[in-house]
Amino acid sequence: MAISIRSSFAFTTKAPTDALLQFAVADIPEQELLSCKTGLTDAARCARIPAQEDIGERVWVRADGRFEVQHEARVEIRRQMVNLASLKQLEPHQMPAAPVKYLFDSRYCIADKFQTFVDDEFGGTSGGARIEAIRDWVASKFTYAPGSSGPETTATDSFIERRGICRDYAHMVVTLARASVIPARFVACYAPDVTPQDFHAVAEVFLHDPGSESGGTWQLVDATGMATPEDIVKIGVGRDAADVSFLTSFGLIDLCEKDVRVERV
Repeated sequence: MAISIRSSFAFTTKAPTDALLQFAVADIPEQELLSCKTGLTDAARCARIPAQEDIGERVWVRADGRFEVQHEARVEIRRQMVNLASLKQLEPHQMPAAPVKYLFDSRYCIADKFQTFVDDEFGGTSGGARIEAIRDWVASKFTYAPGSSGPETTATDSFIERRGICRDYAHMVVTLARASVIPARFVACYAPDVTPQDFHAVAEVFLHDPGSESGGTWQLVDATGMATPEDIVKIGVGRDAADVSFLTSFGLIDLCEKDVRVERV
């Protein structure tokens, strides 16, 4: 089954302002890009650069006045589906070098504060079973409430408030996984059942790959329940939302329009 994506947004500036955009579907083996078309307003400067882990790309623009983005893509999901609970946890000394950085604290995910909590709440579980327990805990304890959080909301804030949007759910899963010594990262994505439709965010955790003796595999986790690995289309990954926002400005801007439509076809 293919997934069709159409997204657009526009912002205005009062003076020439640099912005870093990340909105396009990533062209990676786990999702076959069948078609893709992107339109950008002319800008004084525009440069495309690889995004983190070479998953997707970013676009630098220098905008002056109104700037518009339109993106259309059609994607076939090719990733391997596994039983998450069956995956074991890698011991730290067994981990490859690349995922180790996703054990560290980041701007929105201060994991070391939650080490005692995860031991108390999820003791007796490990690996994929621990991740399922974390996902289910966040899903049951949090209320999905648009407008209840903002750009400065951390996982610690969300833990106290017990409400938020997809980025807050993802930050909480990432934080509790890292506190459990499981590498975890933030994934910006599209998915067809997100309500209301918008850019979406989920977590991704690194566990033992049963198909290899000592290798690992990244597995997607969505505590909101609105997306599954079968229909998540990745845009990019990072330590948390600060690394993979669809729009990061380095000056004052006004986001005036945004529309996302994702469908199974």
